[in-house]
Amino acid sequence: MIERNIFSPDHDAFRDSFRRFMQAEIAPFHAAWEAQGYVDKAVWKKAGALGFLNMSMPAEYGGADADKLFSVVQIEELSAGGFTGIGYGLHSEIVSPYLLHYGTEAQKSHYLPKLSSGEMVGAIAMTEPSAGSDLQGIKTTAMQQSDGSFLLNGSKTYITNGWHSDLVIVVAKTNPSAGAKGTSLFLVPANTPGFTKGKPLHKLGLKAQDTCELFFDNVHLPADSVLGGADFLNRGFICLMEQLPWERLQIAIGAVAASQAAIHWTLDFVKQRQVFGQSVAAFQNTRFTLAELQTEVQIAQVFVDKCTELLLQDKLDTATASMAKYWTTDLQCKVMDECVQLHGGSGYMWEYPITRAYADARVQRIYGGTNEIMKEVITRSMGLGLK
Repeated sequence: MIERNIFSPDHDAFRDSFRRFMQAEIAPFHAAWEAQGYVDKAVWKKAGALGFLNMSMPAEYGGADADKLFSVVQIEELSAGGFTGIGYGLHSEIVSPYLLHYGTEAQKSHYLPKLSSGEMVGAIAMTEPSAGSDLQGIKTTAMQQSDGSFLLNGSKTYITNGWHSDLVIVVAKTNPSAGAKGTSLFLVPANTPGFTKGKPLHKLGLKAQDTCELFFDNVHLPADSVLGGADFLNRGFICLMEQLPWERLQIAIGAVAASQAAIHWTLDFVKQRQVFGQSVAAFQNTRFTLAELQTEVQIAQVFVDKCTELLLQDKLDTATASMAKYWTTDLQCKVMDECVQLHGGSGYMWEYPITRAYADARVQRIYGGTNEIMKEVITRSMGLGLK
């Protein structure tokens, strides 16, 4: 195995600390959270109190001024543990960066400290029933009124952290006739009149993740609810495109960590399980399958670590991030399928972590932009895409 050299002793110490937190505050409860369809909100405040939220945010906003590698460690540990109900990554490394990079000083000062402490849970609402990977096709509108305020109407679906959300960044059309150039981002507190939430959705996997629909019925928003203020009106699509490489790399990071965990679980299982008087591990097919999977996961880890280095240097481009997202999530699904097969009938039982990981993995090829869209992004960077 190639030694990973991107982490410092501080990152290693953080990994140990966060593992202890998971073992105490997440592992004992995750099965119950899967049954109820969402995690207990207390786990957010506990994480905030220990500095596990918004780690890469500036200290003045309640963060730790930490580099992104601390977030990488957290994503890896949650993925390797199968704790897919915990939406810390989206909260800390998608929602908060939008505020930090584009928000006005008033917006950052008001919301980021509350997101850092866990007092507020953040979500971002892009997907709609008829618009998923094609963000230009959204139909939710926020039309400006004569007094400068906005009237928000529409719905969103499959929103991670939606059930617990206290603050949602909503993608809406402010100039529908202008297409992508007429898109804006809005900060919408959950207690805003006219904003309602559906019940947590029943999903194939990610059963503890509080995914739900959001509805906006004549929601009156003040003029200063535009993320970034008036200067960012109709500039939302640009903001979305700028943040997608990191979002997609986060998916890739989790995919590799989950794949490696699946191999470890399967190694333990095949050594113990007896078939025809010998362990499953004694069969050449088992050994060769695991050798192939481990080789491919090692290749994926090296590539993802390189992408992480590029991110830290502000050099990660959209096409490369798309390569990482599509290839690692395709691999993740392959690994889970092969590992389930090596578990035999046990691989179909919910009590085994490989079974839950198999169900959890499938959406990885869909959200963050489908893998088909990733390939389109890549070909366009090669000069082959449609104009």
